[in-house]
Amino acid sequence: MQNKLSPIIKPEDLTWLNQDEEIVILDVSAGSKSRYDEQHLSGALFVDVNDDLANIDDFAKGGRHPLPTLEQFAQVLQKSGITKTTKVIVYDDKNGGNAAARLWWMLRSIGHEKVQVIDGGFQAAVKAGFPITNKKETPKSVGAYEIKSWNWPLSNIDEVQKVAKTDEYIVVDVRDANRFAGLTEPIDTIAGHIPGATNIPFTENLDADGRFLSPEILKEKYTEALATVKPENIIVHCGSGITACHTLLAMDYAGLPIPKLYVGSWSEWSRNNKEMILAKEAY
Repeated sequence: MQNKLSPIIKPEDLTWLNQDEEIVILDVSAGSKSRYDEQHLSGALFVDVNDDLANIDDFAKGGRHPLPTLEQFAQVLQKSGITKTTKVIVYDDKNGGNAAARLWWMLRSIGHEKVQVIDGGFQAAVKAGFPITNKKETPKSVGAYEIKSWNWPLSNIDEVQKVAKTDEYIVVDVRDANRFAGLTEPIDTIAGHIPGATNIPFTENLDADGRFLSPEILKEKYTEALATVKPENIIVHCGSGITACHTLLAMDYAGLPIPKLYVGSWSEWSRNNKEMILAKEAY
């Protein structure tokens, strides 16, 4: 039986990529098209978080980064030269790899198994000696990529409202502690968190160098933190459905079941007159 492909690839292992294998490298650095144009990993194509990985419209209906339609995502894959047999390597220019994790989740959710995120992202790959360039990359011409559905579990604002304060569910907020506590909010209009949610910042998935903790440590961490509920009753969210995918990636790396993703997250919740825990109520 073939071993499951790790969702994480160490930058030191990039030189061992099978050159005979069909491989596409995607740079999904959020808001960093200018950096990509100046330098990117050799052969990498740029994918835009806002234009390619989301269908942005009304923040109150789906949050700041709702999923694109299946047809839109299929077009992104086609224009990137990806077929169902392509091995996809994803990175961004943040040590945490939040945007890369979102693309990883989307690919895996449509059934694309051969996808890995570079541990430590662009900077780690460069440090490991992977060549960089500023040349224009041309994707391979391929046919349409057929997508039938998002197969991994999703939640929505109505379910979260119904279950967040029950003992049978755990709603995990992966934003940093100050945003969760309502002490600061750099992006959305209201600072606070969903009543009943528990805070496990995504940064706790990483070591001091911005690399993922070992699968063993991550497994122990999340098994202990989420032990009181069934895996299918865990819902993970963040500000807009991007960073939450980092924790889903960490849990998959640890060999744990993938929880539900609430894509709308705080950006949707806070714009719908829902009950909220604000800073003055957090302590």
